[in-house]
Amino acid sequence: MGQRNCHPQPGDLIAINRPGYQHWALYVGDGYVIHVTGVNSGSVEGRSSSKFVRAQVKKQLLKDVAGKNKWRVNNKYDRSYTPFPVKYIIHRAESCIDRNVTYNVLSSNCEHFVTLLRYGVALSDQVEKAEDGFISALEALFSAAAVVVGVAVSEALSKY
Repeated sequence: MGQRNCHPQPGDLIAINRPGYQHWALYVGDGYVIHVTGVNSGSVEGRSSSKFVRAQVKKQLLKDVAGKNKWRVNNKYDRSYTPFPVKYIIHRAESCIDRNVTYNVLSSNCEHFVTLLRYGVALSDQVEKAEDGFISALEALFSAAAVVVGVAVSEALSKY
């Protein structure tokens, strides 16, 4: 279910809110989107594994892809990248329909796919934010360990 004032135009990126992540699709008009999905059924999104799996590019109705999840137009990268002309975006997207593709949550996910179609650059804020969070957690862990080690060394040296 899109926002009431949400009227996608061909070439727009669609972010579909799913529990814990966003699934991305490219709006191509007449209620349809093109997106990467699992080969057998269901979305490949949400996998915790970063291993490569088979996926397929599909053209489906946005209402079917979104189901009961909220969605919105999200061309957030337009500030940093110039979109290709709409006809070119749609042509590129339609030429991928029914193709089997390699899917990897970290390097070739649904957001990478649609941004590559729109801008010619594979981008995924979800991956960047997850990587930043992981790095921050590691830095905090190492900082805490350094403090503990520093205190232990100080205490040991004070005994001499």
